[in-house]
Amino acid sequence: MNSKVALVTGGSRGIGRATALLLADQGYQVAVNYVNNTRAAQQVVDEIKAKGGEALAIQADIGDEAQVVAMFKIIADQMGPIDALVNNAGILFQQSTIENISAERINRVLNTNVTGYFLCCREAVKVMSKKHGGQGGAIVNVSSAASRLGAPNEYIDYAASKGAVDSLTTGLSLEVAGYGIRVNAVRPGLIYTEMHASGGEAGRVDRVGASLPMQRGGQPEEVAQAIVWLLSDAASFVTGSFIDLAGGK
Repeated sequence: MNSKVALVTGGSRGIGRATALLLADQGYQVAVNYVNNTRAAQQVVDEIKAKGGEALAIQADIGDEAQVVAMFKIIADQMGPIDALVNNAGILFQQSTIENISAERINRVLNTNVTGYFLCCREAVKVMSKKHGGQGGAIVNVSSAASRLGAPNEYIDYAASKGAVDSLTTGLSLEVAGYGIRVNAVRPGLIYTEMHASGGEAGRVDRVGASLPMQRGGQPEEVAQAIVWLLSDAASFVTGSFIDLAGGK
């Protein structure tokens, strides 16, 4: 078995779940981070272990610095230092125009989707960087097509947070390229995940999917394939890059 260790934030459902399962199939030990749904996270772990893999569920709010630091320590103690980070955890709220978006909502979105990504990247770099005696590694940030499209009338706060993720990806990739760490991003579009229910429209993919050039929504597994490729040695010369998985939009 490949002894590499991967952390997937928001790994209990959707794209995170699909990625955790695929990484386990590739031989990674997988740390499945979650914030609320213990049962769902444990189901992912159980599924991995049933196939002979190694996995661990870790509850942590990535927007909380102390919890992120503690999570990385748990992983190091139980699995070893991580080789791969998938920054996937994210939140959005009810579809809304800007007139009804509160400061509290904006800050909650930015805290998880931006600060959380920064904190996880920071701790990963400390572990991976050859400057600090690490072996190198790879980071994939899950952004969104919304960073390009803006999500008008729905969630421009979420779109703006993903714009920040794009900037983080570009800047960090240049900052750590010389230390053996690759940093890339995927930008999913309309994907069948539970996140749309958080925005108040569980059937959004079915409503909008037919308008895409490919005339359908995407599956979490399709995004996971791109993430796992970016983490792999097959992408060894790829950094600071973005893969759009948005059906042509």
